[in-house]
Amino acid sequence: MSNAVGENRAKRKLAAGELVLCMGVNQMRTPNIAMIAAACGFDAIYIDLEHNPTSLEAAAAICVAALGIGLTPIARVSSRDAHDATRILDCGAQGVMVPHVSTVAEAKAVVESCRYPPHGHRSASGSGPTLGYAARSQSEINSYLNQETLLIAMLETPEAIENADAIAAVDGIDMLHIGSSDLSTEMGIPGQYNHARMRQAYEATARAARAHGKWMGVGGVREDLEFQTWLLQLGMRYLTGGSDVGYILSAGRADVKRLREVQLP
Repeated sequence: MSNAVGENRAKRKLAAGELVLCMGVNQMRTPNIAMIAAACGFDAIYIDLEHNPTSLEAAAAICVAALGIGLTPIARVSSRDAHDATRILDCGAQGVMVPHVSTVAEAKAVVESCRYPPHGHRSASGSGPTLGYAARSQSEINSYLNQETLLIAMLETPEAIENADAIAAVDGIDMLHIGSSDLSTEMGIPGQYNHARMRQAYEATARAARAHGKWMGVGGVREDLEFQTWLLQLGMRYLTGGSDVGYILSAGRADVKRLREVQLP
C-alpha cells in the first residue's frame, strides 16, 4: 500500500537501527503540541492516557495533527483492557504503550486485541485517520495496519524483568519498554535509575530484546546524558525522556531563578 499518511516513520527508523526520540504529552490538549514536538526535532509523541485527564477526543485530535506532519503518534493507554488500546488506534494512534505487562499471558493478550487476524482478533473498523481515509479493501487495511502498528509492552515490575526474555519472544510485540519510574518504585528505590539493580534490569531487558529481534525503549530518564549514553550503548533505540510538563517546568524555573538573582536598585 502506498500511503504517506499511513507510514509509521518511527517504526521505519527503528528498523534502520536509528534512534527514535519521543516527547511525552501530559497536559497539552490542543493539536498544536504535535507541531511543537516536530519543531523541537522529536520523531514521535506519546500521549499519556494513564496518569492524566486527557479525553479520547483530545488525544485523537493530537494524533491526527501528528499524522499530517509526519510525526508518529503513540498513546500510553490507561490499562491492559483491550478497549483502551483499540479505540485510540482506530482514532489515529500508530502505536500503543501498554502499561504493566509482567507475564507472557498479558503480552499475548495485547497482541490478541491489537493485531488483526491471523495474528490477533482486533475488530475491523475499515479505513480511518492512520490511512488518510484511503479507499482500500478490508484485507489490505488489515495487513497494512498489522505491519505499521507499533506495539510496546511496558515492563514496570521485577516480575516483568524476570519474564523479559519470554515476553520478548511473543510474536507481535515490537518493543520492550522499561517504565523507569514504576520499576524503581516497585524495587523500593524510587527514582534511583542509576542504581545497580536498575542497571541490571536495563541489561536484562536489552539482552531479551536483542535475542528475539525486538527493540528496547526506556522512559523517565532525563538530563543525565552520561547515563542516556550508556543506555544507547546497551541497545536502547527509543527514548521517552521528557514531557510537555517537564520542559515547561525546567525552562520556567531556570528563568525565574535567574531573574530572582538580579539585584534590584
